[in-house]
This record gives sequence, C-alpha cells and structure tokens, in this order.
Amino acid sequence: MAATQPAQNEGTRALAAVMHGAFFALLAASLARFLIRHPGEARTPWIIALSVTLALLYVLGPALGAAPTLRRLCWLGLVIATWVVLVLLAPSFAWCAVPLFYTALRTLPPRAAIVLVALLTTLVVIAQLQLAGGPFDPNLLLAPPAVAALATAVFLHMERQAERQRALIDDLIRTRRELAATERREGTLAERQRLSMEIHDTLAQNLSSQQMLLQAADRTWDTDPATARRHVRTANEIAARGLAEARRLVHDLAPPGLDGGGSLPDALRALDAGPEVTVRFHLEGTPVPLPERARAALLRIAQGALANVREHSGARTAALTLSFLGDQVVLDVADDGRGLAAPDPARPADPADPTRGHGLPAMRARVSQLGGTLTVESTAGEGTVLSASIPLEPRP
Repeated sequence: MAATQPAQNEGTRALAAVMHGAFFALLAASLARFLIRHPGEARTPWIIALSVTLALLYVLGPALGAAPTLRRLCWLGLVIATWVVLVLLAPSFAWCAVPLFYTALRTLPPRAAIVLVALLTTLVVIAQLQLAGGPFDPNLLLAPPAVAALATAVFLHMERQAERQRALIDDLIRTRRELAATERREGTLAERQRLSMEIHDTLAQNLSSQQMLLQAADRTWDTDPATARRHVRTANEIAARGLAEARRLVHDLAPPGLDGGGSLPDALRALDAGPEVTVRFHLEGTPVPLPERARAALLRIAQGALANVREHSGARTAALTLSFLGDQVVLDVADDGRGLAAPDPARPADPADPTRGHGLPAMRARVSQLGGTLTVESTAGEGTVLSASIPLEPRP
C-alpha cells in the first residue's frame, strides 16, 4: 500500500510532462506555420509577443499547484484569454487547445471544466473552418468535438479510478490500523492470562503449601516438636522459592527450577507435594534438549498437578514420569487418591466459587499453546492420572 501512492504520483507527473511537452510543441508549430504563411505582416509582432506571453504564463502553472485556488483560477483565466486572442489573430493556434483541455480538467470541478472544454472546442471548430476557406469539410466540424469528448472522457475516467484507488487505500490503511489495535488488545489479554496462570501455578500454590505446613506444625507443636520444626523449615523453603518466583515474574525470567541451564528432569525430581504425600520421579527414554517454553510448561504442569494432589486427592503417594518418545515428550502425574468426583448435574458450576481454581484450564492452555494435548483419567477411589503430551520438532 505504501508503494501505491508514489506510483500514482509518478504516473500523474508523467502525464503532466507529456501534456506540457505537447503544448509547447503545438505552440512552436503554430508560430512557425504563421511566420511561414504570413511573412512581414503587421500583426506578426503581436503574434510573437502573445506566443511568448502564453509560453511564460504556461510555465508558471506548475508552481501554483493543481488545487483550484484563487491564484490558480486567475492564472487559468489569463492563459485562456491569451490563447483566445491568439486564435482570433491567427487561427493556426487553435490546436493548442488540446493540452489546455487537460489543464482545465485538472483545475476546475468536472461540470465547470466540461463547459469550458465545450467553449474551447467551439472556438477550435470556428478557427479550423476559417483556415479551410474552401468548400465545407464535415471533418473540420466533427473532428475537434470528437477529440475533445475523447480526451475529456478518458481524463474523467482516470480521475474516478484514481479516486476509487485512494478510497481503497484509505480503507486498507484504516483496516490495518484496526487489526493492529485488535492484535494489541488480544496480546494484552493473552499476557493477562499468562500472568494469571503463572501466579496460580507458582505464588498461589506456594502460599497454599505454606499454609498447610504451618497448620500441620501448629497441630503437632506440643506433641511432636521435631515434626513441627520440620514443617516450619519446609514452609520456609517454600517461601524462599515463592520469593524467587515473584522476582522472576517481575523480571519475566525463566522458572527458577530451570535457571542456570538446569535440566527438566532435575527440576521435576526436586518437586514435592507437602509432608503427607510421597513423590517419586521416573525418567524414561533418552532426554533430548527441549525448547524453553516446553520445559517451563511441563514444570508448571507438574507443579499444578502436585498442588491438586495435595489439596484435593487425599493421596499418600504420587508418581511423576517424564518420557521421551522420539517425536514427543510426555509427562504423567499419577496418584493413589480418591479420584475426581463426577460433576453434579443438579448443581450448575459457579465461576465465582472460591474452591474452583485455574489448575486444569491453565494446564490445557499451556499444552494447547505448544500444540500438545492434556488428558485426565480418573476412577472414584482409584486415583487420577494426568498426562501432558507435547510434540517435538523432528531432529535433522
């Protein structure tokens, strides 16, 4: 679109250059014809002076621009008046009117320009009939109006086409701006969703773990001080990780478990689900380098799944299994808890229910952004298995 406007301007300049050249060529030819046909006449100095004046006036035109300003209209009036006097003195200057058609059409509104072109054409016909001087020639009567009509029709058609193109360009520019604004809004919403998932998967779950540990420490403070202190130390460690997560969110860094180039298996092996759940990690297949987004997503999914195990399942053990299967990497999180309860059809879901979290929707969103799938299999009383599969790009 940016290249269209310069191309149009270049085409307009080329047409103007052709018309200006044609005007001066016709003016010079008309003057030469008069000097050859009428040598030594008394009107010759006037013809030469008017020809020079018309040429000088015509040269001033481009400096005044094409807009119908008062100066431009006065200039057009002087050019037409000088040409009319020339034609009355020497009819051979009549064909200089053709470039003047173009000048009038560029300067005046269409209706006014058509009227002026018709008047100039009438004068051209009269001048041609006067030059002929012999028997009536129908060609002299019909040719000038035909040329004028053709030139006018072509010019007006080109102007309408140019106006349509300008309108189309304006529409395209406006549409592009609207699309850019829409993309910015969508980007803002996507970033808000990403931050919401990050906060849920990190800060909120760390705070929940700390709360459970501190509650457990409070219950056993008098009866089992050693266990209580262990819970407090674990809560302190979780708080330290939460602080690191908060700093990462501020600086938009990679997940702390992957900082410094740490591997995903090591980060998963370090996860826990609180003091009441034993977490085991298994690695299957040969690990391959993963994209940063995939590593972060799988770590976040594992954290979210273990948080659900800790808070909702009542499980005693959980197993993390990371499998490298060549064309994909799969993370399985299995527990021996009570399983997911079937939804009650008589009780519609309440989005404002504080017990409803972002866990599974956030996991699905993360996997979907990477072109993967998330499945959850659960049987009441037999635990739950969550499986996240992310495709890998084929290695050369």
